[in-house]
Amino acid sequence: MDLGPKGATAHTAHQHATAAGGLPTHHGNAARRGLIATHPTGVIDGPFGPVIDVNRYDFLRDGSTAPTTVHPSLWRQAQLDSIHGLFEVAPGLWQARGYDISNVSFIAGEQGWVVIDPLTSEATARACLQLANDTLGERPVTAVIYTHSHADHYGGVLGVTSQSAVDAGDVRVIAPDGFMAEVVGENVIAGPAMLRRSLFQFGPLLPPGPTGHVDCGLGRGLPLFGGVGLIAPTETISRTGEELTVDGVRIVFQNTPGAEAPAEMNFWFPDHGWLCLAENCTHTMHNLVPIRGALVRDALAWSKYIGEALELFGRSAALCFASHHWPTWGTAEVVEYLERQRGLYRWMHDQTMRLANHGWTGVEIAEMLTLPADFTDHGDTRGFYGHLAHNVKAIYQRYLSWYDANPAHLHPLPPTEVARRYVELAGGSAALLTAARSSFEAGDYRWVAELVNHLVFADPSNDEARALQADTLEQLGYQSESATFRNAYLYGAQELRNGPLRLPGGRQRATFEALPIGLLVDALGIRLKAEEIAGARAAIHWTFPDLGEAWVIGVSHGALYAVADTVPDPQVPQVDASVVAVKAVLLDVLVGATTFADAAATARAVITGSYEALGTVFNHLDEFTGGWGVVEP
Repeated sequence: MDLGPKGATAHTAHQHATAAGGLPTHHGNAARRGLIATHPTGVIDGPFGPVIDVNRYDFLRDGSTAPTTVHPSLWRQAQLDSIHGLFEVAPGLWQARGYDISNVSFIAGEQGWVVIDPLTSEATARACLQLANDTLGERPVTAVIYTHSHADHYGGVLGVTSQSAVDAGDVRVIAPDGFMAEVVGENVIAGPAMLRRSLFQFGPLLPPGPTGHVDCGLGRGLPLFGGVGLIAPTETISRTGEELTVDGVRIVFQNTPGAEAPAEMNFWFPDHGWLCLAENCTHTMHNLVPIRGALVRDALAWSKYIGEALELFGRSAALCFASHHWPTWGTAEVVEYLERQRGLYRWMHDQTMRLANHGWTGVEIAEMLTLPADFTDHGDTRGFYGHLAHNVKAIYQRYLSWYDANPAHLHPLPPTEVARRYVELAGGSAALLTAARSSFEAGDYRWVAELVNHLVFADPSNDEARALQADTLEQLGYQSESATFRNAYLYGAQELRNGPLRLPGGRQRATFEALPIGLLVDALGIRLKAEEIAGARAAIHWTFPDLGEAWVIGVSHGALYAVADTVPDPQVPQVDASVVAVKAVLLDVLVGATTFADAAATARAVITGSYEALGTVFNHLDEFTGGWGVVEP
């Protein structure tokens, strides 16, 4: 089996030649505007080696023509995303771009830096802060603002500040209402599955190059193994119109829950005329549900929030900037940009539901709708990250669920069983492969992918099927204007050829440290091996002196629960054991750094009652590892 990438077929080359005549408006000048410094080497190291090396993307240099293995429109977007460095957006406002999938923004306050969205990883955030300090003069960080609850906007916080600095009151951390609950819900409870799926969406394990990774649509790439942390907010924004002065800088906030993230906010700088749009408006069509997985976003509310931002702030804005891509300058340009973005999400919502109410299903509507030229003529509403077909299905799912009302689809057979029967129906593996190869030669790649997927799932050891499926996914990737679709197809091809990378499991200690006890128990609950404690009941009373809190944490009916103890000790419900220890002791037990017996023996914990009950509650937690089958069983 050929394990390397192949070139574009004639069908793919022809599609690109046809598409090249309809490229969107180019933003080259805006993407370069204000560049004042670049990272000295372009290589940012993490604890396990380079986290990002921008030099590996030199193939995207200005003036290079799109190869036949990359959609020409995506190639141009990737060229813009590859422009990296520290940019002056306006006097007092700078952004570091191109060293992570997201941007970090630095505002000069009276005493130090106000940092907006400290990137995905500690390594990239630290390097970008160093670049700002080296270029502009060193300042302390006085505040961090998280625009929303996705990890690429808070994960690098420990690269710009520390928990001790926050605890001492030296640094404010500001986030939208509900931030911590949504961090747990999306990034912790679903975190292991989402990480596995993210390898397909963002393609961090694809080699950079014309037959591999070129972009993520929102930015250059997702850094792996750079250290993801979390510091809980010290302040949350609960209403639109709330105003804070942060290190001398006045900021007016607009809450936008349920738009691009479940907890998100735009904000306005009234003394400067700057509008921060978080990730609600970027220079691409966004996802209404990312292929990595997430809660389905509300396209109608999203459109209305953009409209609200336009009316509250946009018509007075000198510029707008976001957590991805480059800013937009000029009031007229900002207004036009916001109006078009508002229209995009409303159009997708309304046209999907119009056809749904005629009885068409999400899959059918995705084939029926074509984005109008009013959107495709502009890069900021074109599908470099999101994809119209995927967004249509997300809208349908939000209102009507995944189920299309056909009872034949209500409880289908599992994929491997369906696959076995389809292969048998086709007359066996050889007959199915003959038909699939004929369709491949005809360029009917979507059909080949569906057909051969059955054979791979029926017999994953069939090398001919794996090779043909890899070749097919590869061509679909080359043809994709959406970077996320391209990455998913190409990474699927890579796994079929080479197998999945077995990523180590993680217990998320850095994230657990920031979680309050109630949310920590929520995160642990999805790890409980209920079958091991069937019928067991146990309750632990835990006093946390460092938090000034007490909780009853237990198991009952095969599930974990936690109840805050707000009454005096004599009224505490019947428990099997009591523990007095700081939160760090619990975390050490959870990550295997100590045991309850050792903690008691070293006076780190005072434990009375049943150690068996402690084991019932805390010793039956599952471990998640990456590498499970996606393109095979």
